[in-house]
Amino acid sequence: MGRRSRCRRLQQQQRPEGVEDGAEGGGKRGEAGWEGGYPEIVKENKLFEHYYQELKIVPEGEWDQFMDALREPLPATLRITGYKSHAKEILHCLKNKYFKELENLEVDGQKVEVPQPLSWYPEELAWHTNLSRKILRKSPQLEKFHQFLVSETESGNISRQEAVSMIPPLLLNVQPHHKILDMCAAPGSKTTQLIEMLHADMNVPFPEGFVIANDVDNKRCYLLVHQAKRLSSPCIMVVNHDASSIPRLQIDVGGRKEILFYDRILCDVPCSGDGTMRKNIDVWKKWTTLNSLQLHGLQLRIVTRGAEQLAEGGRMVYSTCSLNPIEDEAVIASLLEKSEGALELADVSNELPGLKWMPGITQWKVMTKDGQWFTDWDAVPHSRHTQIRPTMFPLKDPEKLQAMHLERCLRILPHHQNTGGFFVAVLVKKSSMPWNKRQPKLQGKSAETRGSTQLSPADPSEGKPADPSKLASPSVTGTGDTEITHATEDLENNGNRKDGVCGPPPSKKMKLFGFKEDPFVFIPEDDPLFPPIEKFYALDPSFPRMNLLTRTTEGKKRQLYMVSKELRNVLLNNSERMKVINTGIKVWCRNNSGEEFDCAFRLAQEGIYTLYPFINSRIITVSMEDVKILLTQENPFFRKLSSETYSQAKDLAKGSIVLKYEPDSANPDSLQCPIVLCGWRGKASIRTFVPKNERLHYLRMMGLEVLGEKKKEGVILTNENAASTGQPENEVTEGQRAGETHSPDAGEADSLEVTAGCDLAEAQLPR
Repeated sequence: MGRRSRCRRLQQQQRPEGVEDGAEGGGKRGEAGWEGGYPEIVKENKLFEHYYQELKIVPEGEWDQFMDALREPLPATLRITGYKSHAKEILHCLKNKYFKELENLEVDGQKVEVPQPLSWYPEELAWHTNLSRKILRKSPQLEKFHQFLVSETESGNISRQEAVSMIPPLLLNVQPHHKILDMCAAPGSKTTQLIEMLHADMNVPFPEGFVIANDVDNKRCYLLVHQAKRLSSPCIMVVNHDASSIPRLQIDVGGRKEILFYDRILCDVPCSGDGTMRKNIDVWKKWTTLNSLQLHGLQLRIVTRGAEQLAEGGRMVYSTCSLNPIEDEAVIASLLEKSEGALELADVSNELPGLKWMPGITQWKVMTKDGQWFTDWDAVPHSRHTQIRPTMFPLKDPEKLQAMHLERCLRILPHHQNTGGFFVAVLVKKSSMPWNKRQPKLQGKSAETRGSTQLSPADPSEGKPADPSKLASPSVTGTGDTEITHATEDLENNGNRKDGVCGPPPSKKMKLFGFKEDPFVFIPEDDPLFPPIEKFYALDPSFPRMNLLTRTTEGKKRQLYMVSKELRNVLLNNSERMKVINTGIKVWCRNNSGEEFDCAFRLAQEGIYTLYPFINSRIITVSMEDVKILLTQENPFFRKLSSETYSQAKDLAKGSIVLKYEPDSANPDSLQCPIVLCGWRGKASIRTFVPKNERLHYLRMMGLEVLGEKKKEGVILTNENAASTGQPENEVTEGQRAGETHSPDAGEADSLEVTAGCDLAEAQLPR
């Protein structure tokens, strides 16, 4: 008997009689999807109940419903990626296929609850369901639904995201031209929402706006990269900094250096997380007021730094998954007080119709971890001053307090709409922060003068204004945030620096943690690598070639990436200031034997939707039947495809191609969204270079259900072709005799595409 089996048997022997396997405070653990013989967590915390009952954040008569909701498992919620042209097709597929199959379905004598749309999320693009993992495994229909969710999530078409987490990006009111900073971005679900909003118009490959997504944790930054890459955007950059001191960046505007101010800032700060008790059940046991007291100062520093970098007229959303006013209203009130009218709370009560929320409170008290209450700062003994700060208390001046309009904050309570707990405040910047307006001292070369113009920012929890000049150029004029910066410390004129190379910052300037990143090297205009690519794909003259970059300064360039021109500007002007983890979207991959096909680089599926508008050659228009064949067969011969496709392909030279499907409006039953695929025109066949999850996605959109896979023949079995896949195996060897062999150059496979679900064979090119 193995160790795990012995442990399980021992736990079963120790379980009291009458307690079912997995039963716990709020019901059976199995129903909530929590399996395993772990010790039971009792969903009770007397200090938590005493604290929130005293603060009266829950309406009169609703306390029992509030606590009951916290003890129930959180419903799963999913969001359809809205900007993609096939969002409507996914929604149609969900509603008319998978959800229809769940109607009148019973599992273990219990009727399955059909998923419902979130009433406040636009265009029915977000849904919630109470289906647990255990139930999903018990029924074939539910198993198919589960596989659909997993596959579409990996393809970036669906995001599994908590309902309340979707609120802050919606309230930011993002437009495609906005410059956005996400200060505490990992794991990235909100970041992906922001990227979607930038790409609201799919016909614009390079929106003017961009998202800079930051996180202090180096490892979590890579989770952020993974999330962002599913959306294949050239307008996202992931950086690794402490949000409370995130560097002030510069951009080049008409040959002059200006400070970069953001139109939108998302400030979803680290918090105690007591609004997440429904999914993080550890919080029940670990909750104490000490967490809030310790985090308050950091939260205030982060939101203050965000306010400094917000453009006048810009909007910043502050959010926490905590219900505690010390982390919520106290932070906002302190920021508003020291902004001296530069910031104000926006009234967003009508922006998300259908969302139920409670207004922010104006009076609260502070409690220590041992249950001692304080109503104002004067009553706090000196021994507690390191733990409790003056900014944690509400303002005493009733007029000032009223002018702040703290009631415009939104507190989401779990029992009102079956969600987690959450807090949101939307701030608008009316003018420069007061400490940015003050006239700086005259510049001089002496250390004394330098010291006077570059003071380190004071801790906002001390109630002193922070001086942002530490991270800005010392010559910022004192008349306002938007003044032009004349950089005196011109880091870009460093003689050792190569043009177009954005390496990691030197260790003396910034301490590096985590993995060492490769540099970002922009392709110079005279690079001989580009003309063959330009000629082979007949790239449009408007193609922004200056935005092409690689991640190596030496040797052969293996992958080519693209960024928007705005992010290029940020990269080139700030390589000394920031640690960039990732940016750009892959558009071409080197194929070592490609020179014989007139071009050493093949197209990458990841970036094809960005690149396609600029390609004027090697495009084959295919029918829906052709797409089905190309996606279900590894290497179909020309004769299997339509005569129209063959006539387009026969005169093309071997090499990388674009396969384009255009919807037929005259046939409403066919797929009504365009598809662009990367392919390879071999000697007698065409193949696609599409990750497996994307293949499954497109097949589902065309109404096909994937039943299995024949690895030997490279065939994906669907409900249409399963009966007709009895073709003789000698057909493949016939093709190989005709010269249709695989290139042994598997090393040139795009490793990311392979790990994303391609078979290893997909890494090989037919000659």
